[in-house]
Amino acid sequence: MFDDRNHWPKCRNRFSKLLPLLLLTVASTVETRTFSIDYDNDTFLKDGKPFQYVAGSFHYFRALPQSWQSILQSMRAAGLNAITTYVEWSLHNPKDEVYNWDGMADIEHFIQLAAEEDLYVILRPGPYICAERDMGGLPAWLLHKYPDIQLRTNDIRYLREIRSWYAQLFSRLQRFLYGQGGPIIMVQVENEYGSFFACDHKYLNWLRDETDRYVNGNAVLFTNNGPGLEQCGAIEHVLSSLDFGAGTEEEINGYWAQLRKTQPKGPLVNAEYYPGWLTHWQETHMARADIKTVVDSLDFMLRNKVNVNIYMFFGGTNYGFTAGADSQGSGGYVAVVTSYDYDAPLSESGDPTDKYFAIRDTILKYFPTPNVTVPSRGPKMELPPLAMCPVGSILEPEALGRLATVTVTNKVPMSFEELDQVSGLVLYEALIPEDIKTDPYKLTVEGVHDRGYVFVDDKFIGVLSRENLVNSLPISLDMGRTLRVMVENQGRINFAIPNDFKGIVGEVYINTKQIFNWTMYGIPLEDSRTVKQMIFDQQKKESKQLNRNDMFSNSGEQGVQPMTLYYTTFDIASEIDDTYLNPTGWGKGLIFINGVNVGRYWPVVGPQVTLYVSKNILKAKGNVLALLEYQKQSATIPTVNFTSTPIFN
Repeated sequence: MFDDRNHWPKCRNRFSKLLPLLLLTVASTVETRTFSIDYDNDTFLKDGKPFQYVAGSFHYFRALPQSWQSILQSMRAAGLNAITTYVEWSLHNPKDEVYNWDGMADIEHFIQLAAEEDLYVILRPGPYICAERDMGGLPAWLLHKYPDIQLRTNDIRYLREIRSWYAQLFSRLQRFLYGQGGPIIMVQVENEYGSFFACDHKYLNWLRDETDRYVNGNAVLFTNNGPGLEQCGAIEHVLSSLDFGAGTEEEINGYWAQLRKTQPKGPLVNAEYYPGWLTHWQETHMARADIKTVVDSLDFMLRNKVNVNIYMFFGGTNYGFTAGADSQGSGGYVAVVTSYDYDAPLSESGDPTDKYFAIRDTILKYFPTPNVTVPSRGPKMELPPLAMCPVGSILEPEALGRLATVTVTNKVPMSFEELDQVSGLVLYEALIPEDIKTDPYKLTVEGVHDRGYVFVDDKFIGVLSRENLVNSLPISLDMGRTLRVMVENQGRINFAIPNDFKGIVGEVYINTKQIFNWTMYGIPLEDSRTVKQMIFDQQKKESKQLNRNDMFSNSGEQGVQPMTLYYTTFDIASEIDDTYLNPTGWGKGLIFINGVNVGRYWPVVGPQVTLYVSKNILKAKGNVLALLEYQKQSATIPTVNFTSTPIFN
């Protein structure tokens, strides 16, 4: 038997002599990977050689992880050599000191996939990202923890929370920096700060230094602002980039001339070149952009060595309650739709469009043709109409007891943030004073954020709307004694970020008499397991019916009532493909499929009608669809349909 114990010391000594040489070799290999700026020649340098990129934006949090690789392949096949993504603080840090890195939040896996597809990564960690997301990606618990916090400023509380967040984030991402052998070539500091009123350069300089603690020269730091907004948005020793859409050559050159006043040298970067645009509920049409105009401007920039990121190249979906809102005019408010299709080159389902192929042809005039084919996409699926069955009103005591995660009484109404609730609904209840004798009386809610569904006892009265500037309703005296206002959070403002508190955020009056002594029920609807259990219990009740057809007939006679949960179950006999759920006939609400909140629906106003449903959500047997209707009243219960094409406008 061979005994190597006597040989080990010699082997160990030989290895110990080789170890410094091996370490030196590895270190020198890593050191040769550099991404930097040659200011004199107005270019980036990758490993010492001039480099130009053409990138596309793809936010990992707007697609299911099962779809990531196919979308990245399609982006590489279009000739892109980089992808850009925001990092959403609120996704990864949903509650104070609670972190999430799994599923849709597995950013490490996303970056690894990008590298496997031969794509560099441009990272935009914010911490404010806008992106038409709730509160611009900042976590709403900041407003609970610090009600008077000054976001995006030198407020020490804000800086302390950023420091804690960045320690968590970059401990995972430092290994992906280009100088460390990874694909991340650039890291953004803040986002479009030139559009923010504070103009706090102490904050910007602090954030630059905090970011650089982790980047440490292993990638290029940059800022991004709209044309002419660099005075407040630029940061010393950080590359300035611009964002703008298609325009004439004269207009585009004018943007660069303006930038050169504050940054005379360095590579030119359009960090957000818009091939489409975002859309709000109640707008006439989904945003669309002319293909030729988009391609002509892109061609002009690439021809002149501008580095371009196409925002969005793939838009995706605002699942659940993640869509934000914008302010318009003096105190105006408009909520973003569930779809983030953006009229992007890749559609919401990841399919290449005519715009995709036109952009691809343009890019390949200036960049090498990748050895990647556009992944084939399966056909979209249609299903027969599905009948819906009522589970019951969520205003009923039993349902409230199951759905409400907090019940609080207070002299005046409390906001979502005071209740430490991010999204969903809050029910506000108070007694109507007995000395009210006018008929009808006038209910006024000063500050409903964002949509209030008014009931007296169990009778639906009407809707209050921040969007439509409706804050009062007439109510007949004989309707009842208990005032109930269910308030929906339609999304916090995402651009420029005021502290956008949700719920009833002002005083409530009947005529001129202020109403006090409120009970609030927080219904966040974040955990679909409670909804699934309610449906399961309803199914058990239905199984006791002697005749299921009679049961459906009776439920149809009940019709649709506001704040009521409905469901259906279905199997799929054919091959499972992507599809679009069509809720036409319903009013406003949200839909869960197999426990996934696929988003808000509002077909009565549009312009979005259908909701995209990924095949990765569906299964062959026992699919469960739950629909929570907020406001519809009708004598019959509509069906729901799955179609093969999206319906916008």
